[in-house]
Amino acid sequence: MPESVPVRCPACRRAHRFTTPSYPCACGAPVAPPLDPGGVPGTVDHRSWREEWITLRCGCCGLRGEWPRPELGCPCGTVLRIPVAGPGSAVPGSAVPAGRSGRAASRPVPVRTARDAVTAAVRYLRRLGHEDIRRADRRPPSGIALAGRGVLARVGPSDRPVTARDVECLWLTAMTESSACLYFSLTGYTGQARSRADTLRVPLFLLDLTGDPRPVNGPADTLDADGA
Repeated sequence: MPESVPVRCPACRRAHRFTTPSYPCACGAPVAPPLDPGGVPGTVDHRSWREEWITLRCGCCGLRGEWPRPELGCPCGTVLRIPVAGPGSAVPGSAVPAGRSGRAASRPVPVRTARDAVTAAVRYLRRLGHEDIRRADRRPPSGIALAGRGVLARVGPSDRPVTARDVECLWLTAMTESSACLYFSLTGYTGQARSRADTLRVPLFLLDLTGDPRPVNGPADTLDADGA
């Protein structure tokens, strides 16, 4: 079970319960920071690299790495930094695969902004073998377009689910450029979008708040397993 602690926002006094996220180590095991149940959360007033990351050791393989420091966004607008019990160690979880095709899992990027979503998509595409990813020259009707040699991707960071028209527009653009295509979304896909994507064989991925793209249809499962 993921570790969780009660948290109270010092600005509005609203009570929350924070559950620590886990991130995949290169060995495939989930890594999560040990939380301090008696600690007092601080507020994030400004950001710096040193404060954004914490060094943790994987409980399964012993590998040390830099991982996002736990944070919680309160509805009042305050960002809370969750206290960690002790540096240099991690809470081990049940093992998960590093990648169905044997590729080492890349370090996820926590998604808080549209830019974070694009960064997470770019990292995943590079993990598939596309090293030349850039912003596409042609601006799409919605979302953010990425392009590489032989591939087009669309990132939908808005608060509405991706529609069938969005999928069709991506597919048509890819067809004119003789490229493969895939879609990343923060808020999911309508039923019609999923059905249309299955027909057109467009891989669909969901970006959760940890920044880890999850396949949500058959073509995405195949791509995730076999790679580019």
